[in-house]
Amino acid sequence: MTGAREAGWIPDEVDPARPSAARIYDYLLGGEHNFAADREVADRLRAIQPNIAAIARYNRAFLRRAVHFMLRQGVRQFLDLGSGIPTVGNVHEVAQSVDPEARIVYVDYEPVAIAHSSLLLEGNPHAAALQADITKPAAVLKSAPVRELLDLTKPVGLLAVTVGHYLPPESGIYRVFAAYRDALAPGSYIALTHVTNDFTALRDPRVAETMRSTADHIYPRNRAEVLALFDGFDLVEPGLTTAANWRPDSVAVAVDPEDDGLYAGVGVLR
Repeated sequence: MTGAREAGWIPDEVDPARPSAARIYDYLLGGEHNFAADREVADRLRAIQPNIAAIARYNRAFLRRAVHFMLRQGVRQFLDLGSGIPTVGNVHEVAQSVDPEARIVYVDYEPVAIAHSSLLLEGNPHAAALQADITKPAAVLKSAPVRELLDLTKPVGLLAVTVGHYLPPESGIYRVFAAYRDALAPGSYIALTHVTNDFTALRDPRVAETMRSTADHIYPRNRAEVLALFDGFDLVEPGLTTAANWRPDSVAVAVDPEDDGLYAGVGVLR
């Protein structure tokens, strides 16, 4: 543990005994920036839903496909809300492999996520990590990284992948999403995924109950509630579907929605 703190990816204020969604997700994706407490919760989730790691991979693959889609539409700057701990194929790697000058700002409130992101981005002048609460859009949008790296008068790719379901109703989630939308220029895009009880995969109430033992509770939403997060955007084909089935790389690997559990979609701001 001391070595990890000295390496810079465990800030002093982090309590390793308190699990976090970002580190649980990192573990499910095969990452190494997690603690025993995170792995214990992940294993409890796996006991409830044996395919939980596959669902995490579906989500990660959706993010990559959505970023590539936006790049093909000419987008060259991205604001990644609730970005989590960087793993292979994160946004700046995908975007800058197409255009080395593509600009990315990662936003997360989890200190380990930001510490590791900052280490990863050292020497990269076109990407930055911001520790902030995404439910305070004005603070995020007025932050130095956003002001210095992103031009909000031009199209932006807004990424809200597996973040909305961590926002309780009292957070004003629709107001939050609307504030980010209103700050964007026409031609901007939003990509999001969201846990739902509409499908079998994550319907078991023990999933949400298990997450209550962490710093991040989850609030599944139904199709109509997730669609409302796209207010002001026009969904691109195939509309609101599941993470694995949004423009899959091959129809041969299409996944039954009941085995996914995450709504997913991409919308364009007209």
